[in-house]
Amino acid sequence: MPRNKIKKTVIFLGYICNNKCVFCINWDKRKIPGGSFQEIKREMADAKKRGSTYIEFVGGEPTVRPDILDLIRFAKELGFKTIMMATNGRMYSYDSFARKALEAGLNSLVFSIHGHTAALHDSLTQAPGSFDQLKRGLENVKALIKEMGVRVSLGSNTCIVKQNYKQLPKIGEYIKNLGIDNSEFIFVDPNYGAAFGKFDQLVPKISLAAPYIRKCLDIGKEIGAAHWHIRYVPLCYFADYLDQISELQEVATFKTEHIAPDFYNPNAEEGRRTVGRAKTQKCSGCKLFNACEGIWKEYLAHYGDKELKIIK
Repeated sequence: MPRNKIKKTVIFLGYICNNKCVFCINWDKRKIPGGSFQEIKREMADAKKRGSTYIEFVGGEPTVRPDILDLIRFAKELGFKTIMMATNGRMYSYDSFARKALEAGLNSLVFSIHGHTAALHDSLTQAPGSFDQLKRGLENVKALIKEMGVRVSLGSNTCIVKQNYKQLPKIGEYIKNLGIDNSEFIFVDPNYGAAFGKFDQLVPKISLAAPYIRKCLDIGKEIGAAHWHIRYVPLCYFADYLDQISELQEVATFKTEHIAPDFYNPNAEEGRRTVGRAKTQKCSGCKLFNACEGIWKEYLAHYGDKELKIIK
C-alpha cells in the first residue's frame, strides 16, 4: 500500500453524449449543461492547488465538447502528471482529432467496450456504427503512440448488464486480443439513471453473473494483466479474486474527488461505501465484512440478500 495516496480529481464535463447507452447512469441528466471553459479551467487550477496530480475527464462524452483539446492543454500547463479521459472512442476514429489530443498532452485513455461484436456493442450504445468507430479509434491511437513516440496508457471499461453478462469471457478475450491489459468490468449501478428506471430489464442477479465474471477475470490472471478488475460487486462471490477487486486497490491508492455540474463529492471512495452501497445483517458473520462495500442499495431493494454468502 502506498504511504501517500495519489490525489485524483474527476471532472464531469457535462452529460451530453453521442451514444445513448441503455444503462447510462446519467440518462436523466443529459440536458444538464456542462461548466463553461473558464469554469472548468478554474476547477482544474483549484484542484491542483489542493494537491491533485491526476486529472480525469469524464462525461457524458468528453470529446463532444468543442473546447476539449484546450482543456487538455491547460491540464498539461498546470502540470498534472496523469491526464486521463474515459471515452466511447468514436471521435478518435478521426486521425486528426486523435493526433491533436495526444499532442495536447493526453497520456491516459480508457475506451468503453460493452461487447465483443458490433451487434452486441451497438445494441447497448444504441448508436449504429459505434463499435466500428471505437475499433478504428483505438487503432488510430495505437498507431500514433508508435509514430509519435509518446507514452500513453490504454485501458478499457465494460458495463455488466443482463444483455452481455453471459458474453463476458468472450468480451475479455476480445479485449485481450486488442492488446489491452488494463481493464475494468463494472457491475451496473441501479441507484440512478437508466438502470434505476429499467431495473428488471438491465440488472442481472449477482449469483447468475458471477460465474461468467470469474471466467473473464481468469483471462487477466492468465496473461498477467497489470489491471484486470471487477468493480461494484459483493466480495463473497469473489473471495479468490481479491487482488482483482477495483475498490480494494482504489481505496489503497487514491483519494478521489468528483466535480460535476450538479454536485461535488470531496471523497468519492467514502461516499460510495456510505451512500451508494449497503450490507445487511446476514453479512455480519463474514470474514470479508470490513473489506467489502456490500452491494448497491437499489439492488437489495429489488432482490434482497438471499444470494449473499457468508465466508468463514
